[in-house]
Amino acid sequence: MEKVSFGFSDVSPQEKTHLVGDVFRRVASRYDLMNDAMSGGLHRLWKDDFVRLVQPKASEHILDMAGGTGDIAFRLAKYGTNVTIADINPAMLEVGEKRAIARSIENLTWKEENAETLSFNDNVFDAYTIAFGIRNVTHIQKALDEAWRVLKVGGRFFCMEFSQTKWSGFSNLYKVYSTHIVPKIGQLLANDEDSYRYLIESIERFPNIEKFSDMIKSAGFVQIRARPILGGLVAIHSGWKV
Repeated sequence: MEKVSFGFSDVSPQEKTHLVGDVFRRVASRYDLMNDAMSGGLHRLWKDDFVRLVQPKASEHILDMAGGTGDIAFRLAKYGTNVTIADINPAMLEVGEKRAIARSIENLTWKEENAETLSFNDNVFDAYTIAFGIRNVTHIQKALDEAWRVLKVGGRFFCMEFSQTKWSGFSNLYKVYSTHIVPKIGQLLANDEDSYRYLIESIERFPNIEKFSDMIKSAGFVQIRARPILGGLVAIHSGWKV
């Protein structure tokens, strides 16, 4: 029977989908708190940088996958871009839609979608973005293949995800922080230590920058680049469909 990773555990693909869904249902209302805990608040600056690299234009249609609460989509919308926010988790989408209404942000379409089996036609989006979401996908390669399929020829793929830093001293410091402190923050502020522990474990099981770049290439993308942040603790990956 096929096994996939759920944190440090190996489970069936169906079980992972269910377990990840439970995690994000629990953290949806505290998504910013979760990201602040995992990045020391730096995720806000990283997301600004990420969107600048996408270079969105008003005439474009962009798919923001695993973008339920709107963090990336709201930044894209500032350029007048038409953004479709897709997420497998309806609780995350509900949070995002409420936030969009409160901020009077338009040009947004909200859809419940599985990254591995998107409902969209081939060749419809100018860009595909996914930030801190792909490591939670059950079959990552299938999601990358789908990203390539729904992009137009000339379309851009951008993914920001945690990875493993190559700064040895910083790596040791972050490991102590993430392993021992982040779950306690989750317990203290959200009464949910287990979800925060899973999110940290999922980072350690995610492919390193080189391996993930190879997976992007296998999906058919070219001109693949990886921009490391903090020695690779986070990386912004990009590729083009030709």
